[in-house]
Amino acid sequence: MRIPYQEVCEVLVRALENLRFDPERARLCARLFAEASRDGVHSHGLERFPRFVRSVRKGLVDVQGEPSLISTYGALERWNGNSGPGNLNAYQSMARAISLSQRNGIGCVALSNTNHWMRGGTYGWQAAEAGAIGVCWTNTLPNLPPWGARDPRVGNNPVVIAIPRPEGHVVLDMAMSQFSYGALASHRARGEHLPVVGGFDVDGQLTRDPEQIEASGRPLPIGFWKGSGLALMLDLVAGLLSGGQFTWQIAADPEQESKISQVFISFDLSQLSQPEATAELANQVIRHLKFSTRTGEQIRYPGERVLETRSENMTKGIPVSASIWNEIQAL
Repeated sequence: MRIPYQEVCEVLVRALENLRFDPERARLCARLFAEASRDGVHSHGLERFPRFVRSVRKGLVDVQGEPSLISTYGALERWNGNSGPGNLNAYQSMARAISLSQRNGIGCVALSNTNHWMRGGTYGWQAAEAGAIGVCWTNTLPNLPPWGARDPRVGNNPVVIAIPRPEGHVVLDMAMSQFSYGALASHRARGEHLPVVGGFDVDGQLTRDPEQIEASGRPLPIGFWKGSGLALMLDLVAGLLSGGQFTWQIAADPEQESKISQVFISFDLSQLSQPEATAELANQVIRHLKFSTRTGEQIRYPGERVLETRSENMTKGIPVSASIWNEIQAL
């Protein structure tokens, strides 16, 4: 079924106000969830919303919690998320990084004691819309085995890099595994196998079956050992810059995940060159990419499919399963 974007926002706002969100914060939080599904990231949009509500009811998420400044080091600031809603904390943190970059050329906000930020790409698009290069990442609960191990010791720490471009922002949003756990769950719910191998089954064999990967808890890191190493480094930098928790200190139960650490960086391109010149340079890179000789699938830049999906879903409505929509309406 498809639900108009505005109707989705209105239903989510009502559910959030029932949780005692302030009206303005409820509208922003609802918009961020709705935009994730509008852009095709259902696993961190409407499908994630019921779990978010459970986190609020358990007391893991403080609906009134907002980031507070801990310390300032020039263009770098440390903030405490005070267990507030993860997407609101992240949105405010990227906004602050953008503001710092407009004054210094670069701005960095390191955030501790926050919650799951939902769709990480949101904050890349936010930076790009402001005309800035955005880079951000988060650590997570331990849910990815180090390369060569069976038990999860590192986080599937997603990283986002965004480049502004009037013809379509270039936004990379990726987890450290070939498929995030949210993507595995979405494929399983649709009864689909993954397009390529995504992890190991309980017998240690590579598989495209998302249910078997979930059962083993061994998703395949991107680039094998390289993805495992990058996940570790992102965790180290996030924890050291923010003064917050590292992956090994975060509750391993997805329903209890909280008090995580994040980093948001913004580069103000307007201080380096005229926006028109910067845009043309980015366009040259994309044009060069598009002239590649195809071997099969369409050649796309990161974020291109999102723009196509966004346009379609704003016209036709946001796809959502009936069971998820009924559950959300009842909240």
